[in-house]
Amino acid sequence: MTIKIVESHFEPWQEVQIYQNAQAALTDKAGAAAVFVGTMRDFNAGHTVSGMRLEYYPGMTEKQLEKVISQANTQWQMLDCLLIHRVGDILPHEAIVLVAVWSFHRGDALDACRYLIDSLKTQAPFWKKERIGDSACWVAGNTKGYYAIE
Repeated sequence: MTIKIVESHFEPWQEVQIYQNAQAALTDKAGAAAVFVGTMRDFNAGHTVSGMRLEYYPGMTEKQLEKVISQANTQWQMLDCLLIHRVGDILPHEAIVLVAVWSFHRGDALDACRYLIDSLKTQAPFWKKERIGDSACWVAGNTKGYYAIE
């Protein structure tokens, strides 16, 4: 299980491939991999967003992410997982988060992956400050993960 907090751009699909290639046990055992990639949108609440500053609490954030992974491991058969989260200044369409889970079967991989991203969004101490026009504002909360039809 690997957690990375990074301050620069990363290529999520390349990260998955590199990680998977370096883990010999995954090649022999994993029957499934589930991957979630979250990217920065250029809009929020009807406004055009030109960028974002994402901050975190070093040490505390990693500890909370370890706890979330541990909880997932008690509920699903995970062989391994990779979690990468971006911090610092981020531009629209850049990757913010990567969650990859390898398991024996698809159900465990898919359910654990969804649990990890949903828990990360609600439990890990990250703060977003969006740039809208000439101003910036802190984002009060996360969405529920679904498009709201009005």
